Amino acid sequence: MSYVDGFVLAVPKAKLDDYKKLANLAGPIWMEHGALAYVECIGDDIPYGELTSFPRAVQATDDEIVVFAWAVYESRQSRDTVMAKVMADPRLTPDMGAMPFDMKRMIFGGFQPFIEL
Repeated sequence: MSYVDGFVLAVPKAKLDDYKKLANLAGPIWMEHGALAYVECIGDDIPYGELTSFPRAVQATDDEIVVFAWAVYESRQSRDTVMAKVMADPRLTPDMGAMPFDMKRMIFGGFQPFIEL
């Protein structure tokens, strides 16, 4: 069964084009190093919930857009190998202070699917 990394983050609307450039750079690199799929989505129907919601989870403000992304791998072991290669890839070694979003508010983690249809 596959393995999935998920990401949720808030991107300032004024920096969305910069984020898209970064995502368009990163996606092919993930795939080159062995990811089976790489998807980046912009929030379209994500209401601000009273208790929980995607915007609340990343403390999104009115001038930010929530991004939901994921990468799929063959297995957890494959993910660990791919991620090590991605993190070492010099094409993805940006100045962390110049990232087009606040990395401290990004939520991410690895998930083991239990149903795949």
